[in-house]
Amino acid sequence: MCGIYGAVSWDGPLRRPDVLSRMAAALRHRGPDGHVEWTAPHIGLGVDRLRIVDRHERADQPFASADGKMWLACNGEIYNAPALRRAFPDYPFRSRSDVESLLPHVLERGIDCISGIDGMFGLAVWNEAERTLLLARDRAGEKPLFIARVAGEIWFASEIQALLEHPDVSRDLDRTALDQFLALGYVLEPRTLFAGVRQVRAGTVVRFSRDGESEHRYWWPRRFVEGPPPGDAGPEHLAALVEEAVRKQVVADVPVGVYTSGGLDSTLIAALAVERLGPRTVHTFSARFTAPTYDESVWARRLASDRETIHHEVVCDAPTLVAAMRTLTGSLAEPVSDPAILPTYLLSRRAREERVTVLLGGEGADELFGGYPAYLGHKLAPLAERLPRSILGALRSAIARLPASGGRVPLEFLLKRFVASIDLPWCERHLAWTGTGLARRDANSGWREELAAEMEGIPALAGAMLLDYRVYLRDDLLVKVDRASMLNSIEARAPFLDKDVSAFGLALPETAKVRGLTTKWLLKRASLPRVGADIAHRRKQGLSVPVASLLNDALRDEVDRLLSPARLRAQELIDAAEAARMLAEHRSGGRNHARALWPLVVLQLWIDRWMPALARAAA
Repeated sequence: MCGIYGAVSWDGPLRRPDVLSRMAAALRHRGPDGHVEWTAPHIGLGVDRLRIVDRHERADQPFASADGKMWLACNGEIYNAPALRRAFPDYPFRSRSDVESLLPHVLERGIDCISGIDGMFGLAVWNEAERTLLLARDRAGEKPLFIARVAGEIWFASEIQALLEHPDVSRDLDRTALDQFLALGYVLEPRTLFAGVRQVRAGTVVRFSRDGESEHRYWWPRRFVEGPPPGDAGPEHLAALVEEAVRKQVVADVPVGVYTSGGLDSTLIAALAVERLGPRTVHTFSARFTAPTYDESVWARRLASDRETIHHEVVCDAPTLVAAMRTLTGSLAEPVSDPAILPTYLLSRRAREERVTVLLGGEGADELFGGYPAYLGHKLAPLAERLPRSILGALRSAIARLPASGGRVPLEFLLKRFVASIDLPWCERHLAWTGTGLARRDANSGWREELAAEMEGIPALAGAMLLDYRVYLRDDLLVKVDRASMLNSIEARAPFLDKDVSAFGLALPETAKVRGLTTKWLLKRASLPRVGADIAHRRKQGLSVPVASLLNDALRDEVDRLLSPARLRAQELIDAAEAARMLAEHRSGGRNHARALWPLVVLQLWIDRWMPALARAAA
């Protein structure tokens, strides 16, 4: 796991080679253990390394071919490295590094070798003989890679703030990206909020040369969804796939732990990790919220006791959460509005204090195996649509009068979202159910239409799960985990996103995922022998944070400043009157608008830190 960065010019020497050292400093948290930078007049390629496999400096990147014509740098982990090495028994490897195993494959096959990688990665390959640069990302988008064009040069880095070290990278606000953030709480690849910075798409390789740029997609999730179901779709086969994924992902020369909530996904991962590594070896980390309705730590403690893990609890009270928020918004040049980034950051920080460098988590299980309440909504929507208009109208009126709740995911909130969007096309309905409820009045809807076109022809339930895999998982959950963990120099791994587990999950028929009103039907059956019925059938809670109360209490004065009508009117980014109405209703207890207000607060903090001209204009 590392931070990688670099720049290439095809028209002479780099104009600002001095920027490379500042980029390295901006990424040092991703790789504090080793630093190597290779430069020539027309290129720079650097890596700040977090040493996980083969911790000797001989394994520090970038790696070069024997003739010095090809250079490779990678942020991530290659899980099938042993098999890749066996394919080239005569290659003179200099280390045991999983990343070095890629080099002979790239030398022999070029871009075609990427589809054979099993792992998470942001990858850069420079071919001096061909004068080409390849940039690639893993299938799901676990590892980031950003690009900026500056005067014909290509600059790239693992995080946006490294690219902003270049004074000529445009900091103009991307208005379409802003529309996406306000509506969803995150930005869809390849955009970022900076007009001058974009992402390499997940599951793709981008090739740059003097002649221009081309993109090759090697991972098509929709093909699995529309293809034949797995030959063996039984629970034993799924259990074996997840077990094998954990076996590969606990390989490390450093201590290994698991983020645990006490829910199905993390409990299964922790149980499998203990089976592989042994009792009193695996560390587990859980959040203990002082707000009782948000706290699941008793379940995590039970897991730790049953499986004999080395358990660590992190208290998540209001002052601690607010302090984490300030650190994150001050450090990350992209606004991450998922509140779960706060406890994820705190758990990662504790892991670093305990000298645990690798943490496994349950990301991907809900999207691949049907775990979200919205999926039940899509099953029920056709029934509601058949109701007479008068009855549906009365139902909407009755639900609208339900009192607001400050709980984690209250039933009244779900019901209000459900009936408000019931008659929309399924893709729009799903975005409405899972989004913030915000929208700019002059918003460009083109990105919504593009998403709907991508999902065209897929039934609602299967389409919603594919959409969440392609969008919510990629652009929200994995961003949250990567940034929160890497700010603490922690490598986060996701066994459910293993190549074979993902292909199996995507290809499963929807009846194996959501059966009746039971979500994650097959995964629950596969997990039962290891987690027990009480864990397998617990109501899904997720890593929720009491932001509704934070907005009214611990952050009250700051929220009033950030969302003041005068400030918002001066920015002209959102409807100031609408924001004032939502805040007033939230403060009075009449409505719980935390889902909409929290992204606004995060956006304003991001503007203060990363858009100083806009912040000054609104002062």
